[in-house]
Amino acid sequence: MFNLQPHNLKNELIKLIPLQENDFEVLYAVASDPLVWEQHPNKLRYQREVFQNYFEGAIVSKGAFLIRDTKTNEVVGSSRYYDYNEIENSILIGYTFIGRKFWGNGYNKALKKIMLDYAFDNVDKVYFHIGAFNIRSQKAIEKIGAVKVDEFEVEYYGEDAKLNFVYLIQKN
Repeated sequence: MFNLQPHNLKNELIKLIPLQENDFEVLYAVASDPLVWEQHPNKLRYQREVFQNYFEGAIVSKGAFLIRDTKTNEVVGSSRYYDYNEIENSILIGYTFIGRKFWGNGYNKALKKIMLDYAFDNVDKVYFHIGAFNIRSQKAIEKIGAVKVDEFEVEYYGEDAKLNFVYLIQKN
């Protein structure tokens, strides 16, 4: 069985800590920047009540992480594992956001490496749901070898369905 919230996922740049209820304020401080959500399917997630719904979904998922800078301990953002499929031997990585301060500095790449390395110790396929209009995230995931394999409506926790592209990276 895939452990959705392992401890001790870290590298020289970041560490992933299982998300806890009491992380709301520190994570919202990063999420409250409207530009973080500019290309996201839910552009209003910077609003406290909209982010509260996202956060509740993250807690309920039991696969979400608070991302912290290894050196400064600053909150970088959040990501999660979800929808483990034992039959297909696959997992999804998503619901990721990173504070603007950390854009273009290797944090997203470091995050994906940690999460993919752990995932591939346990599964053969990793999927990503990326908003159809989130060009920045699409380019970033393609840079690390993901291939677009599908498009469909994704229902986010407590939100309307939004068109997403499905990307895949296989173990080999």
